[in-house]
Amino acid sequence: MEGMIALMIPIIALSIPLVALWTKHQQKLAEMQVGATAEHTAEKAAQYASHIQRLEDRVQVLERIITDRGYDIATQIEALRDQRRVDESDAGVPLGFENKERV
Repeated sequence: MEGMIALMIPIIALSIPLVALWTKHQQKLAEMQVGATAEHTAEKAAQYASHIQRLEDRVQVLERIITDRGYDIATQIEALRDQRRVDESDAGVPLGFENKERV
């Protein structure tokens, strides 16, 4: 029994540094994975921020168009349609048979 204990002491003594090295290596791997994940997340966040900025810019342009010209745009479009109908009826094209692609 004493011989077994005497044999186990050096084995345990030598295995402690190996376990410490393995643990340190595992910690470095985990840190590298966290760093890679953080970098990927930051990149995605920057892409989303850029996309959101482009959408906000487009909304601002649309808001400017509506507020600068008012809701008069729909009236102008209808006036153009009415004018086209008058022009086509003068040209002998029956109403309802106008070319839909020109709208």
